[in-house]
Amino acid sequence: MFEQFLNGPIIAQGVLIFFARVCDVSIGTMRTIFTIQGRSLLSFCLGIIELLIWIAVVSAVVNSIQEHPVLAIFYAFGYATGNVAGIWLERKLAFGMMILRVITRRDGMKIAANLREKGQPVTIFQGEGLRGPVLELYIACRRRDLKWILKVVEAVDPRAFYITEMARDVSKIMRPFAMAPTGWRAVLKRK
Repeated sequence: MFEQFLNGPIIAQGVLIFFARVCDVSIGTMRTIFTIQGRSLLSFCLGIIELLIWIAVVSAVVNSIQEHPVLAIFYAFGYATGNVAGIWLERKLAFGMMILRVITRRDGMKIAANLREKGQPVTIFQGEGLRGPVLELYIACRRRDLKWILKVVEAVDPRAFYITEMARDVSKIMRPFAMAPTGWRAVLKRK
């Protein structure tokens, strides 16, 4: 299947192997992350695609490695690049939920008010820190919303301490209503 594309010059073969390997390892990296997030069906589908590409590439490299050992280098670089590309792609897509805990000695109510104004639910806890009373803002949000939420927090209190953690299961999430749609959602909303 894949061998028919490997009849050209050795550099073209290597580049093809490199990009096929980047694709299958990127898919594998995302599949692993989706598995951890509990997205079984998506992980299943990605696993099939990943393995089909992998089998095609491995069979082509194994059949040609005696004549062209340089293909192993393209294979290895494709693997390494695929890991980085998969992580980058998954971060850009930002699937999943996050828990953001903001601990602040001052301006906790102002941060909460700003976030609530934009439609982001916030729960406030009173606590005791090393230097006295603190407020903890507990925020469950989509990963893609985390950047703008942190910008709001840092604009109000640049010295606020925050911790993020992945939330695997969330019973209900309220999405911010004040955020304008972005990406493909913005295009679909215009119609």
